[in-house]
Amino acid sequence: MPFDPAHAPDAVTLAAAIAEQSPDAIVFADRDGVIRFWNDAAEAVFGWSKAEALGQNLDLMVPERLRAAHWAGFDAALASGKTKHSGKAMTTRSLHKDGRRLYVEMSFGLVRDAAGTVIGALACARDGTEAALARAAARPAAPPAAPTS
Repeated sequence: MPFDPAHAPDAVTLAAAIAEQSPDAIVFADRDGVIRFWNDAAEAVFGWSKAEALGQNLDLMVPERLRAAHWAGFDAALASGKTKHSGKAMTTRSLHKDGRRLYVEMSFGLVRDAAGTVIGALACARDGTEAALARAAARPAAPPAAPTS
């Protein structure tokens, strides 16, 4: 069916539908690290429903041992106006609602208002646990250490 501009949704409606229906998890947090957007894919990856995640701190999905580094990076990005990894996907650890530790492939960005002011941070993610575990299993075992005299 050809595209019919007369029946196309407005840009805001289309952007909202794309974000909500993305096959990748999309999470937006405001400058205080409070989750303000959580799509269906985020629910599938992390286990928390929208109702449970919205209004919560990002610590909801960040393992405790990584929180200091997470918040240092979050604060640095807000202060500098750019992310360390510049939109490149990276594999990191995250938490599922049921307590499982996940490997997630995640990219980060900053969201700005019409005046160019950073209003929060955006993460796009997908569960990479199965692939990360398969890579780890395929690595050759380290040779035994030589005896010391």
